[in-house]
Amino acid sequence: MSSTSEAAPPSGLTRTAWLVLTVAAIGFLFDTYELLMTPLVLSSALAELLQVPPNHPDVTTWVGRVLWMTALCGGVFGLLGGYLIDRFGRKTVMIGSIFVYSFSPVLAALSTSLAWLIFFRCTTFVGVCVEFVAAITWLAELFADKRQRELAIGWTQAFASVGGLLVTGVSAGIGYLVAQKILPPLPIGDQNNYAWRYTLMTGLLPAIPIALLLPFVPESAVWLERKRAGTLKRASFFEIFTPALFRTTVVTTILSACAYAAAFGTLQVTVTQGVPGLPDLKDARLKMEEKTKANKGLEKQMKDLADGSKEMGEKKKEYMANLKAMGKINKEEIQPRREQVQLWQELGGLAGRILLAIALIAIASRRALLWLFQVPGLFIIPLVWFYVFQNQPDMFNFGVFFAGLCIVAQFSYFGEYLPKVFPVHLRGTGGAFATNVGGRMIGTSAAFFTTSVIAPMFTMGSTFERVAMAAGVTGLLVFVLGFLASFFLPEPPKSDHPA
Repeated sequence: MSSTSEAAPPSGLTRTAWLVLTVAAIGFLFDTYELLMTPLVLSSALAELLQVPPNHPDVTTWVGRVLWMTALCGGVFGLLGGYLIDRFGRKTVMIGSIFVYSFSPVLAALSTSLAWLIFFRCTTFVGVCVEFVAAITWLAELFADKRQRELAIGWTQAFASVGGLLVTGVSAGIGYLVAQKILPPLPIGDQNNYAWRYTLMTGLLPAIPIALLLPFVPESAVWLERKRAGTLKRASFFEIFTPALFRTTVVTTILSACAYAAAFGTLQVTVTQGVPGLPDLKDARLKMEEKTKANKGLEKQMKDLADGSKEMGEKKKEYMANLKAMGKINKEEIQPRREQVQLWQELGGLAGRILLAIALIAIASRRALLWLFQVPGLFIIPLVWFYVFQNQPDMFNFGVFFAGLCIVAQFSYFGEYLPKVFPVHLRGTGGAFATNVGGRMIGTSAAFFTTSVIAPMFTMGSTFERVAMAAGVTGLLVFVLGFLASFFLPEPPKSDHPA
C-alpha cells in the first residue's frame, strides 16, 4: 500500500483523471500478467501436448520457438495496431486490445494441441503489443501539465511489475490448490497436469473492471480535436523514415530490440529452461534423467513388441509411471524454484520502474536516464550468469533481482520517451514501430537464438546449464549494443505540451 500512496499524482485531479489512471494501471498490470504466464506454464503445457517429459530436448526447443513465434506475431499485428491507434483513436483501440488479451488465455487453456496453444498465445501477444502503445500515447495526451504527465506515465507503468508479481503468486497458489486437490481436474488434458490450464484461465480477469470503467473514460482530447477539425494528418509508416525522424526511429528501434532481447533471451529463457540447471537442483535433475533414460530403453523394447500383447501393456504401464514420476519431480521440486526466480525478477522489475519514476523528475537528460540502468547491467549480467549461477546458487535470486531492475526499467523508459519524440499523428505508428518491430519482432528472437543457436555451442554441463550460460551471453551482448546505440539517442523537444 505504501507504493500506491507514493505513486499518487499531485492533488487536484478530477474524478475522470483518476479513472483514467485506474484504467491505465489495470492495462499495464495485466499486460505483464498475460505475458509472464508463458514462462510459468510453457514447460508443463509443452510436456503434456508433446507427450514428453519436461526435461525432454523437444521441450527446450519449443520453448524458444513459442516465445519467438508469439512475440513475432504480436509485433506484426502490433505494428498494424499502431497505425489503427493514429487512425481510429487511442481509447478505442486500447480497450479493444485489452478484451483480445483477456479472452485469448482462456481459449489457450482449453487447447488440446500444440497448434491451438500457440495460436491463442499469439493472439494474447497481439492484444498486449497493441495495448502498450495505445495506453502510453493516450496517457501522454490526457495530461497537459508536464510533471503530472510524467508521474502518470511513470507510476502507472510501475503496475506492470505488480502484474508480474501477481501472476507469480497466482501460479504458485494454483499449484498449491491442485496439489491439495482443492481444485478439481478439468475434463480435458492430462488429469495429473492441469495447473497450467487454471493459470491461463485467470487471464480473463482484466475484462471485468475494464468493461465497468469503459463508459466513464474519455478519448484523447488532443487527437479528438484535430480529428473533428480535419487537421489531423494521415498516419504513414513512410513518414517515420523521413530525414526529420529517421534517426529517432532507427535508434529507438535498436534500443527497444536490446531491452526485449535481454528480457526474453536472458530472463524468460532462464526461468523456463535455465533454473533446473542450478547446482542445488542437481538431485532433482538426476532423478529426472534416470527416468528419461529408462523410458528411452522402454521405447526401444516396445518397437519389437506386438500391440495388444501382455508384455507391451506392462511396458506401457511402466513408461507412463515414469512420466508421472517426472511430472511430480517437476511440479514439487523444480516448478517452485522457477516461481521463486520469477518472483525475484519481478520484484527487481518493480524496483526498476519505481526508480525510473523517481528519476524522471530528477534527471533532465533522457540519455543519462537510460544510462542509469544500462551501465550497471553491463556488470551485473556477466557476474550473475557466469559466476553466481554456478558457484553461489543461493544468491542467484538476488542477482536476478538486480538484472530485472536494469532490464525491466527500460520498458517504462520507452513508455515515457516515445510519445515525446513523434508528432501527434505518428505517435501510435512511431511508438508501435520501435516497440513492435524492434522489441517484439527482433528483440524477442533472442529467446530462439539463446536456446537453439548459442546454447548448442556449449559442450559442458546439462542442457539446462548450457541454456543458462547462453542466456548470460545474450544478455551481455545486447547490453553492450544498447549502450553503444544510446550515444545516438536524440533528446526530446523542449516543449512540454502533449501536442
